[in-house]
Amino acid sequence: MTIADGVKWADLLARVADRQDTEAFAALFGHFAPRVKAFLIKSGADAALAEECAQDVMVTVWKKAAQFDASRASVATWIFTIARNRRIDMLRRDRRPEPEELDWGPEAEPDQLDTLVLQQESERLITAIAELPEKQRIMIERAYFGDLTHSEIAEETGLPLGTIKSRIRLALERLRHSLS
Repeated sequence: MTIADGVKWADLLARVADRQDTEAFAALFGHFAPRVKAFLIKSGADAALAEECAQDVMVTVWKKAAQFDASRASVATWIFTIARNRRIDMLRRDRRPEPEELDWGPEAEPDQLDTLVLQQESERLITAIAELPEKQRIMIERAYFGDLTHSEIAEETGLPLGTIKSRIRLALERLRHSLS
């Protein structure tokens, strides 16, 4: 069964959700699985990983078909959103160090000279930040010491996002000149 037979993808997905209709799922799978795999390969996955991920996406479609809401997205958009999210999960998993790669045990004591140099650099940085114009200093403190995103700072202060970014950029330039 294909879309050419007059059946809509949303109807097929509803049949999967309501009755676990394997024929409807086979039609969805036949159409979307190769496209999802191609999408993943274009986004940088190798063929084997793309195949594995496409299979996983289609299993998710089978299991979560009831969660599809036609008023929010098309079937294709819903499936490719699942694929994009799965790709992000794969990237995060690939970048996470394995337990064998983690350093265990106490860290070596830092060299006293390194500690002294770090302390002096920290004092220079504190002084340089204190010498910034107040508006720039506040933005640097919120962004780097308050761990706020630029958008969060804009919400908190009521200032336009562009103003936040400009002040931070100008402050970083001043700090770079002060510390060099």
